[in-house]
Amino acid sequence: MKDGYIKVAAATPKVRVADCPYNTKLIIGEMEDAKGKGVQILVFSELTISSYTCGDLFLQGPLLRDAKKGLLEITKATKGNSMIVVVGVPYIVHQKLYNCAAVIQDGNIMGLIPKTHLPNYNEFYEARHFARGKKKVEIIMIGDQMVPFGTNILFECEDIPELVIACEICEDLWVPLPPSTKHAMAGATIICNTSASDETTTKENYRRNLVSNQSARLVSGYIYANAGEGESTQDVVYSGHNLICENGTVLAEAKRFTNETIYAQIDLQRLSSERRRMTTFLDESEEEYFRIRFYMDIKETPLERNYPKTPFIPSDRKERDKRCDEILTIQAMGLKKRLEHTRCQHAVIGISGGLDSTLAVLVTARAFDMLGIPRSNMVCVTMPCYGTTDRTYQNAITLMKRLGANLKEINIIRAVEQHFKDIEHNADNHNVVYENSQARERTQILMDLANKYNGMVIGTGDLSELALGWATYNGDHMSMYAVNSSVPKTLVRYLVLYYAETTKDQALKEVLMDVLDTPVSPELLPPVDGVISQKTEDLVGPYELHDFFLYYMMRFGFAPKKLFRMAQKTFEDEYDIATIYKWLRTFIWRFFAQHFKRTCLPDGPKVGSVAVSPRGDLRMPTDASVNLWIQELEELKEELGLE
Repeated sequence: MKDGYIKVAAATPKVRVADCPYNTKLIIGEMEDAKGKGVQILVFSELTISSYTCGDLFLQGPLLRDAKKGLLEITKATKGNSMIVVVGVPYIVHQKLYNCAAVIQDGNIMGLIPKTHLPNYNEFYEARHFARGKKKVEIIMIGDQMVPFGTNILFECEDIPELVIACEICEDLWVPLPPSTKHAMAGATIICNTSASDETTTKENYRRNLVSNQSARLVSGYIYANAGEGESTQDVVYSGHNLICENGTVLAEAKRFTNETIYAQIDLQRLSSERRRMTTFLDESEEEYFRIRFYMDIKETPLERNYPKTPFIPSDRKERDKRCDEILTIQAMGLKKRLEHTRCQHAVIGISGGLDSTLAVLVTARAFDMLGIPRSNMVCVTMPCYGTTDRTYQNAITLMKRLGANLKEINIIRAVEQHFKDIEHNADNHNVVYENSQARERTQILMDLANKYNGMVIGTGDLSELALGWATYNGDHMSMYAVNSSVPKTLVRYLVLYYAETTKDQALKEVLMDVLDTPVSPELLPPVDGVISQKTEDLVGPYELHDFFLYYMMRFGFAPKKLFRMAQKTFEDEYDIATIYKWLRTFIWRFFAQHFKRTCLPDGPKVGSVAVSPRGDLRMPTDASVNLWIQELEELKEELGLE
C-alpha cells in the first residue's frame, strides 16, 4: 500500500453448473494463488459458488444448502488473511432468494450485498428466481456470524482512509442510475462487480466502454469479474471478459474465452487527489449507508503498473497525430480570436531556429490562413548575437522563406555592447547579466517593432520552461500572446514533427527535421568551433524527466517520494537513481523559486489538462515555502544512501 497502490484481481474459475463443492475448491485455490501474488482485493464472477446458469435449480433446496456450506468453507479459508474476497452466492433471507455478493476477510463475512436490478428480458429471467435487493440494511445470521445484509453497505479501511469498497452486481451497472453512482457519492473509491454478462457480437466493446466510463464518472477504481467457460451453453456463451479500470483507464483486461485471472494496481492517492480537485464531485448521498470498518495489513507493495514516459503524448500513432492536429488548431484559434479582437493585421515573432519559435511561427501561419491575412504580414525577426550558430541561423532563414513570412535580420551585438558599457559590465564575464542582457534586448526590439507595425508580439516560451522558470524575466518571458504557454517541451517536438510529416513542401520538411535534430539551447554563450556550447538539458536536466514530474505533480499532487518511485521504474533503462534524484530536486526547487515569473504571464491558450496560468490552473503565492517538499527529498536521499 505504499504511495496509495493497492493490488486487485478479477477471477473467473471454470465452474461446474450446480456443483457447489467443486466450485468452492476452485475458489479457495484462486484465493491461495492471489494471496501468493500479494493481491489485496479479489473479486469473483456472479453466483460463483453455484454458477450463474442453474435455472430452476435455484429453487432446489440441495443447491442452496450446499451454496451456503460453500460460503462458510470459503470464509473459513480466509482466516489469517487480510485480503478482501468478493464472491457470488445465492442466499435465502426471510424465505426469499437473493443473488448476492459476499464480502469476506480474515474468517469473517463482513457483508452480504443483494442484486438490485434483476434482468427479465431476452435470455435473462432472474425475476423468476430472485427477489430484488433492498437498500435498508438489516443484520442476519450466517452460521454463527452476525452479517449486515442490504445494498447500501460501505467497507471502510481504518489503515487506508482512501480505501472505501462498495459492490453492485452485473445488471446494476447497465441501468440508467447504477447503485455504484450513489455508492461513490457516499465515499466509495473501489467498486466491485460480480457479473455474468453473456457474449454476443460487438458486446465486448460496449461492455468495456460501460465499465471504463463508469469508473471515469465515479472517479473510482472498478473491478469487473465476469462469468466464463464452465457455465451452461444451452442458449448463450460466457467469455470471462474481466476488466479492471481506474478513472476511465483500462488497467487490465482478460482475453475472452480463456477464464483469465487479471491483476492490476489501483492508485488510491490518484483517485483521492482527483476527487479533491473536482469540486463538482459531491462526496455525499441522500441515502443512508451502513459503514463497516475493517483493517488491512500494510505491505511494501512493489510497483507493478507502468507509466508512460511522455504522459502528455499518446503512444498510439493515429491518436497522436489526431491530438497534434487538435492542439495546433486550439493554439491557432486562440491567436485568431486575439487578432480579430485587437484588429491586428501583423504579428511579430522572434525566430531563433529553435523548436519553440518554430512552433510559434507555424501556429501563427495557421491563424493567419484562417483569417485570410497574407503570411507576409508575419514579421519574423532573427537577432544574431554572441551565441548564434550558422546552423540555427540558416534554419531560421529557410523556414521563413518557405512559409512566406517577412524576414528581418537585426544583429544585436552592438546594442548589447553599448548596454554593457552603460551598466559597466565586463563583456568577458559570461554570467547571468551577460545572458539576460541579450534576451531583454531582443524583447525590446520585438515590442518596438510591434508598435511600428501596429502588430502583436507572439510569445514562444513553452510550459516546461515556465514550470522551471527557464526564461529571462521581462525578456523572452514577456509577449502579447503566448501561443506555446501550455505546451510542454516533449509535446513541442511532436507538434513540429507532425507538421513536418504532413506538409507537402519537401524543403520545409527538411528544415523542420533539422530543427528537431538541433540541441535545445538559448544560444546566449559563444559557440565552440561553430557548434552550440550551451545545451539547456545539460543545465536544468532532461525535459522528458521534467515533463514527467510536471504532469504527475500538477495533475495529481503526488509527493516527491512517489514521483521518484514512478520515475525510477519508468526510466530505469535511461537514468540511474542519483540522476533522477538530482533532477527531481532541481525541478521542485525551481518550480517554487521561479513562480514569480508565472504570476504575470501574458495570455495564452490552454491545450491540455496541465497548465500554469495564474488566472486559471495555478494559483499559489510567489513566496510559498518549499520546505515540506525539500524535507521529503532529504529523507529520500538518506533512504537511497546518496551523497
